Amino acid sequence: MFFLTLTATLALCATASAASTRPRVLAVKFENDVNPVTQDYVTSEIDRANRDHYSAVVILLDTPGGLGSSMEKIVKSELASKVPVLVYVWPEGARAASAGVWISQAGDVLAMAPQTNIGSSTPINVGGGNIASDLRRKVVNDAAASLRELAREHGRNVQWADAAVRKASNLGATEALQQNVIDLMAPSLPALLDKVDGRRTKPKGLVLHTAGAQITTVDMSLWKKILDTLIDPNLIVLFMSIGTLGLIVELWNPGLIFPGTVGAISLILGLFGLQVLPISAAGALLMLLAFAFFAAEAFVPTHGAITLAGAVCFVLGSMLLFEPAGNTYQVSLPIVLAIAGTLAALMALVAFKIVQVRRVPPVTGESELVGQIGVVRQPLAPTGLVFVRGELWQARSNGEPLDPGTPVRVERVGEGLMLEVDRAEEPAPVA
Repeated sequence: MFFLTLTATLALCATASAASTRPRVLAVKFENDVNPVTQDYVTSEIDRANRDHYSAVVILLDTPGGLGSSMEKIVKSELASKVPVLVYVWPEGARAASAGVWISQAGDVLAMAPQTNIGSSTPINVGGGNIASDLRRKVVNDAAASLRELAREHGRNVQWADAAVRKASNLGATEALQQNVIDLMAPSLPALLDKVDGRRTKPKGLVLHTAGAQITTVDMSLWKKILDTLIDPNLIVLFMSIGTLGLIVELWNPGLIFPGTVGAISLILGLFGLQVLPISAAGALLMLLAFAFFAAEAFVPTHGAITLAGAVCFVLGSMLLFEPAGNTYQVSLPIVLAIAGTLAALMALVAFKIVQVRRVPPVTGESELVGQIGVVRQPLAPTGLVFVRGELWQARSNGEPLDPGTPVRVERVGEGLMLEVDRAEEPAPVA
């Protein structure tokens, strides 16, 4: 019995020891644009892998690219990591494009799943077109140099890195492996971890221990996904438009509450997006000028000319609002035109109604109430209450007693603002 107990104890100890030495790998899902929100998510997870002493961290990459400033911070985090960083372009059909190429090349190990692609790293402006010639040379030369250096330091194809920037070269996984653009191909993450086990990385010289690793997969939190959605340039422009329109309507008609509330919330959401993304001062000023023109339409009789000027400023400002950051962060021209047209139409309608009201002759005192149709709210026998023009008044019937709901016409205003009324033939107004 003693020997059986001893054997079982030793077996349990061996199992616990094996479990405690099993490698742990943190797999970070990155299926999105490169922007400040996703950059904070990725760099935080790399920090977590270092802090919690994981054997390696794997970035499961599928991105069309994004902001260069965010990409640079992710690359710096990869290069500074004491834990090996593996970049795995996955799943099948995924891509590492534009800024994603730098993130890939900065990895200690770069792998791709079958039927994925990498490349197309030529810098472009915010509208998706070429940058002006002089600036273009500077931007392209700088980008090519940085990507070549990443490839060289990690023992990969330097010539292709240059072509990816200058010629927008793009390769599938098989071609990328053949041309030494990546380190290896693998059909799945466990297969990749088994393949790289024992490999020494360049230039850090870290030895990978990943065979049979326990994989912890993480994704962006719900809150970060919401923030990532809110920084869509089209949504930012829409929020700014709704916010400004709501505040303008509230200023024109104090006390409505709803337009002002919706406007304030929308404006705050739009300003959050503007805070996160790099914006152009010229675009922001044009947007402010557009909203000023819209607000002035009610006070300056220009027969719509100032509204048209506001719409033009709005379109130009929206297209120039965001700094050159690649085609991932651009405002859609059709959406901008639709928003501008809607704003102009609403402003024209509001201005038309205001002009109509201003043209109505002012009526005050007794003459404002005389002839108005109201409805009895409290029986007139002979005095009671009537509802006229949205208000309750003390009233006296000039004839028979009148029951609640009876339509009445105001004949005169007596002493103490007591209305003298008679039964009316017209239907009672809606209260």
